[in-house]
Order: sequence, then C-alpha cells, then structure tokens
Amino acid sequence: MKVLHLDTNHPLIIHQLDALGCVNHEDYNSSKDTVESKIHDYDGIVIRSRFSIDKQFLDKATKLKFIGRVGAGLENIDCDYAEAKGVYLISAPEGNRNAVGEHALGMLLSLFNKFRNADNEVRQGQWKREDNRGIELEGKTVGLIGYGNMGKAFAKKLSGFDVEVLCYDIKANVEDNNAKQVSLQELQKRADVLSLHTPETPLTLNMVNNIFINQFSKPFWLLNTARGKSVVTQDLVVALKAHKILGAGLDVLEYEKSSFENMFTDNELPEAFQYLVQSNNVLLTPHVAGWTVESKIKLAQTIVDKINVKFY
Repeated sequence: MKVLHLDTNHPLIIHQLDALGCVNHEDYNSSKDTVESKIHDYDGIVIRSRFSIDKQFLDKATKLKFIGRVGAGLENIDCDYAEAKGVYLISAPEGNRNAVGEHALGMLLSLFNKFRNADNEVRQGQWKREDNRGIELEGKTVGLIGYGNMGKAFAKKLSGFDVEVLCYDIKANVEDNNAKQVSLQELQKRADVLSLHTPETPLTLNMVNNIFINQFSKPFWLLNTARGKSVVTQDLVVALKAHKILGAGLDVLEYEKSSFENMFTDNELPEAFQYLVQSNNVLLTPHVAGWTVESKIKLAQTIVDKINVKFY
C-alpha cells in the first residue's frame, strides 16, 4: 500500500509501516489543492489536523482504504461520507489518554492551591501566605461530561483522592469503579468541579454557555482539556466575574484554528481572552494536555498497530 503522510509525527510510524511493506511518501507543506491532485495514487493517509478531509477530497481519493488520525478525535474528517465510501477510519485516543488525565489533575490542583499567583508573587519578592491559602480536593464532587478514553483516564487519577466522581455521557452504561453515571441534571446539582472530555460535535458546540452555567446549583470550577469551541468564552468571563465559576483551567480555546497549530483566526486579541490572561484564577495552556514525550510515541504506535490488525 502507498501511504501519504501529511503531518510530522514520531518516526516510528514510517519505520514500522516500511517494515510492513508500505510505500511511504511525506508531504508536509503542499496546499490542500496540490494534495488533492495526487491523492488518487494513495491507499492510506496519516494526518493530525493540518486540513479537513471533506467530500471533495474523498471523491478524488479513489483508491483510499484508510485514514489514520494521530490524535483522539476525527472531527476534521467527514466520517459519514468516508465510511460510505468504504474508508476505514483510525484514531488513537488510547495513545494520549493518560497524558490528558495527568494534565487535568495538575490543572485542578494548581487552581485549588493558587500555584500561578503564588509563584508570580514569590518571584517578585512577595511572601503572602494567607492570601495564597488553598483548598483541598478531599470531600469535593467532580463531574465529568464525556466518559470515554479521556474521562476514564482522569477518573482513574482521581481514584487516589477522597472525592466523589460523577459522569454524564450520551451513551448508557459507561460507568465503572471510578465514576458513577448520572443524569446531566444531577451532575449540575452536585458538582464542585466540571471537567469536559467530549469530542467536537453539534451537541457539544457552544455547550458551556450562560444557560448551561446557570443550571449548576452551586459555584464550580471548570476544566477543559477537550475542544475549545465547547465553551463560549464570553459567557465564561461573565460567570467568572459573578463568581458562578470559581476558576478555570483551559488547555483549549474557542479561538483556535481548526488545525490547532495557532491560536487566533486573526491578529486581534478578543476582549474576553484579555480578561482570561489577566485573571489569577485562570490557567491557560496551548492545547498540550495530550502532548507529552510519551504520548507522541504511544499515539504513533496505536496508529501502526490498528493498520497492522486491519490490513496485515
């Protein structure tokens, strides 16, 4: 099989596909139009999020047998159309779920213990102990929306703490020993912390908005290591100002380009983002929750293993 690699990944993908007998070609810079002009020659594509794989692209990929996305989601691919054309879709949430779980836990503990503010003050020669008194995770209720690979990984990390973990998912019977599945209404009634672990779908787009936030019975902390467009930033800022949301850990932002490689679609900093930047109770990271040295290897290996099982 001829495989076209459209994003750089760990070299083990190419080395191991070579060993399976694949012919690997790399094109990390050509425009989408240029790639479309030659995609009819290829049996497989390996991509992260460089551009979308839409109907026009798929119609030109007349030999295509599989698309491997080195990441957790497939939202940059027209999955229904690809599957209708017999294209096998591969993602790798198993590869970075542990990294996401650790990152979410790190964000939560940092928020609770005011690490960002305390670190900045000490670097400036200030020693404010009482102002930086934290709160403990013990006794809190953590609510997870989305209980697939990422949600389960975070719940596993939380199992070492004296907390109650609730999960809500559109699929039934996903709970396990680390989380109890409940309705969304019950989660909103009881949660002290909300953590998102959902893909980007019509159901999750702009999900965390003013109405959603105000359905929570008590002020809560928000973590988002999933997709930025699930949270309406302006509504988040309103809730932070009103102390309806006590703090936020955001690894993703609604302003990200679809490639996830850059933050803004233009050069202006939105007013809501400027507020987040200045807030001591907000942590921001550049979509790196699943972006560790180890996960780069595991993501690549997962793609190769799935190709091997399906085609060899």
